[in-house]
Amino acid sequence: MVIAVVTVSDRAFSGVYEDRSGPELERLLREAAPDAEIRRALVPDEKERILEALHAHADADWIVTTGGTGPAPRDVTPEAAAAFCDRELPGIAEAIRAKSLLETPNAVFSRAYSGMRGTSYVVNLPGSTAAVRTAMEVLGPVLEHGRKMSRGEPH
Repeated sequence: MVIAVVTVSDRAFSGVYEDRSGPELERLLREAAPDAEIRRALVPDEKERILEALHAHADADWIVTTGGTGPAPRDVTPEAAAAFCDRELPGIAEAIRAKSLLETPNAVFSRAYSGMRGTSYVVNLPGSTAAVRTAMEVLGPVLEHGRKMSRGEPH
């Protein structure tokens, strides 16, 4: 299984802020899928740069982004993901939001998107490490099953 982690953050990209959510997401993905090849990218909150990163990892089974999912003016990750995907898969984002709402009422501000391009899943996660941990409680257990389903393999 190939999983791409794309951190979307102006501050982390410019070196003002350390990317903490990307490394935490990678750690949790390694626990959930120990044999997976995990790739990393860090891009600013710019739709074109996010799309470039998604296209660069279009052959991955899963592309999981962190950051840029809120209502702030520069939060454009969901729009980039929707433009990249050819099918929406709302159940993943809905399940993550539902789980997140048990942790914080601020989850109502998430605009995270989930969808597919070909056999690749794209899932947006918020940019905080706590939100990444919560989201991985939903995503981690379905990684392998989802990979098999997308390829039409027995599951």
